[in-house]
Amino acid sequence: MTVPRATVRPARRTDLPEVAAVYGHHALHGVATFDEALRPLAEWERKYDDLLARGLPFLVTEEAGRVTGFAHAGPYRPKPAYRYTVEDSLYLAPDATGRGLGAALLGALLDACGHAGARRVVAVITDPGGEASVALHRRFGFTEAGRLTAVGYKHGRWLDTLLFQREL
Repeated sequence: MTVPRATVRPARRTDLPEVAAVYGHHALHGVATFDEALRPLAEWERKYDDLLARGLPFLVTEEAGRVTGFAHAGPYRPKPAYRYTVEDSLYLAPDATGRGLGAALLGALLDACGHAGARRVVAVITDPGGEASVALHRRFGFTEAGRLTAVGYKHGRWLDTLLFQREL
């Protein structure tokens, strides 16, 4: 079987229902996000508009006309002194893992963050459960900056978050 070639491109407003579906799978079934319910489309539209207004990247992978993953960078914290630090978010559809799409998204996202004026990118990764994300971020030069223990409770278990960072 031949896998269609993926394209990484800026997200469009029309991609948001598929973005919401990719994220929704992780909210309902995984631990990559601490959300436990689907986000309404209107919330995705607000996030999209906010990131674009800030000049921050929101990217998707597309294969055969279908969104198979997305990544975006948002403000790390709301206080002004954090304005040059962003937090990345990256999610793939469950049938789109293991084919290099995460690397394609993260590489493009880091480039776009640099062009947007960011100086540092922070990643918050669930542990246990985020081993693939840890490996991906390490491959792109992120280093571990800390651990917050038992800060999330999802699917009947306590979860840690690992903090990673990379200078651009």
